[in-house]
Amino acid sequence: MLALGPSLAIGAAGLSGIGHRWVDILAQFTGPAVAVCVAILIVTLVARLWMAAGVGGAVALVLLAAGAPQWFPPKGRAEAGAPVVTLYTANLWVWNRDAEAIRASVAASAADVVVLIETPVPMLDDLDVLLPDQPNRVVETGGAYAVDGTVIASRWPVRKVEARGGMNHVAAVVETPLGPVTVFAIHLTRPWPYQFQWGQISQVMALDDSMQGLEGPVVVTGDFNSVSSARIGRQIKGELGLIPAPGWPGTWPEALPSPLGITIDQVYRSPDLALIERRLGRPTGSDHRPVVTRLTRSERQ
Repeated sequence: MLALGPSLAIGAAGLSGIGHRWVDILAQFTGPAVAVCVAILIVTLVARLWMAAGVGGAVALVLLAAGAPQWFPPKGRAEAGAPVVTLYTANLWVWNRDAEAIRASVAASAADVVVLIETPVPMLDDLDVLLPDQPNRVVETGGAYAVDGTVIASRWPVRKVEARGGMNHVAAVVETPLGPVTVFAIHLTRPWPYQFQWGQISQVMALDDSMQGLEGPVVVTGDFNSVSSARIGRQIKGELGLIPAPGWPGTWPEALPSPLGITIDQVYRSPDLALIERRLGRPTGSDHRPVVTRLTRSERQ
């Protein structure tokens, strides 16, 4: 029962809705906590430790309630017969040099639109090889490490939109079969205590500023360094009105089995888009797993 204590603390943090940095950092690990809790629960059942098993079941319920907004967000109702757009999102990791793995991962996704975060600068010269089916591109260099870049690439025409409020997001309008869709590629700083506590909050405020006055569907995708059920996810949903794709299985770190990971690589969409599918892509050589989503027009209510 004592071994279940950390999982219970994480579940309580996620359920609390408290935005304090100490609580928020715990709420990031709801997914791994569920895996640990289930493992302990199985052991207690096999050992016939009924009281401990009962406590384990209760803790599992707390964790499921805490993680439900992250794992089971609304997908929306797809408009019958509307075109479908496939989006591929990946944090490539600035020191990654496995170009063949990246090319194969994007190709396997059959993506219409590709968003690459933390793209190593040496690979920016090889985009024709990495993204042969997405020849229309917006490329921005000077990212988080000053040796990487952000790429928004598409089968269809794209045009860059000036993003306000810093270097943490890049925007482009993609002329999709659904009509113009504004795509934001974003890379938030790490959360406290790894970086300053107001970093992510101020960067989402800058994103909100860049979204003002936009018309039509919006997709914000990239590395948020936060799960959608924690403080930053609540800020994005509440203040920007965006909806996350489901956050399971996890995307980081790639070295762990995906059910044990946390989903910090996400896709948020405006309510006029519906989600058909969210899945993980093939490995790219990065410490992050790529995310593949299929989006379409939402049925008007």
